[in-house]
Amino acid sequence: MTDQTNQSRRNAIVGSAVAAAATALAAVSTEAVAAPAGKVSKTVSTITTRDGVEIYYKDWGPRTGQPVILSHGWPLSSDSWESAAFFLANNGFRVITHDRRGHGRSSQPWDGNDMDHYADDLAQLIEALDLKNIILAGFSTGGGEVARYVGRHGTKRIAKLALISAVPPLMLKTDTNPDGLPIEVFDGIRAGSLKDRGQLYLDIASGPFFNYNRPGAKPSQGIIQAWYAQGMQGGFKNTYDSIKAFSETDFRDDLKKFDKPTLVIHGEDDQIVPIKAAGIASAKIVKGAKLITYPGAPHGLTDTHKDKFHADFLAFAKS
Repeated sequence: MTDQTNQSRRNAIVGSAVAAAATALAAVSTEAVAAPAGKVSKTVSTITTRDGVEIYYKDWGPRTGQPVILSHGWPLSSDSWESAAFFLANNGFRVITHDRRGHGRSSQPWDGNDMDHYADDLAQLIEALDLKNIILAGFSTGGGEVARYVGRHGTKRIAKLALISAVPPLMLKTDTNPDGLPIEVFDGIRAGSLKDRGQLYLDIASGPFFNYNRPGAKPSQGIIQAWYAQGMQGGFKNTYDSIKAFSETDFRDDLKKFDKPTLVIHGEDDQIVPIKAAGIASAKIVKGAKLITYPGAPHGLTDTHKDKFHADFLAFAKS
């Protein structure tokens, strides 16, 4: 057999192998694109929702632990929960935190920046990870997401619920919600977002969010800068639209569907989501809810009152 013949045969073999690999790759690509209708795709750190939005998530702790899902506030990301998530994971829980659509490392869709979509994204994350017997907790805007999830998807997969400094039942002042905040407050946040979003976020973090504007307060530059960094990672339009979502969505009917043990924690000096129209009002609507208030505590009590919050939440989770 000549060298030329051997070379031709080798070329043919290599060519066949390349063709086979290309065919296999095409098949895989086709399979990925043509996933079954209604199927939510998943990687180790993201899901892609049915409307094509990529949601980033963290999954910490033992896979055999009871799932705890922590939903974050505006305009933050799952990073805002890292201390509590680390604490709970080290206490045997499987802790899932996610970046809401338009926030953190998730996609920044132009549309769908509302509570219905937030709740449906959460439902699809739960479905993709096949979570059951969940302790579902939300901070601030995340509390709205949790409430709307219950309203739209029920509590079949839920064991317990928690609202932390949460926006329900309704932040906006209306004829039927006289203790809410006037629309001018939220218009001011929108105006600040348009004028200088970065400065707005610095002002919120260095002032009322953690009560660093109170006499005798000792601001943490680390906490302020972390808050600012998370906020600026979110999409401009997404965080802008979310102001309407967290302030004008009425969760009163959603709260009436809570039928699992519920913990409500709220700071008595919350300047962002005042306790009377929020934590106290929610605890009155949810049958059998346990209300814990923190004297003098700000909106961002998960950072400023970290040890107490961790202890209270762990006791509830283990009860």
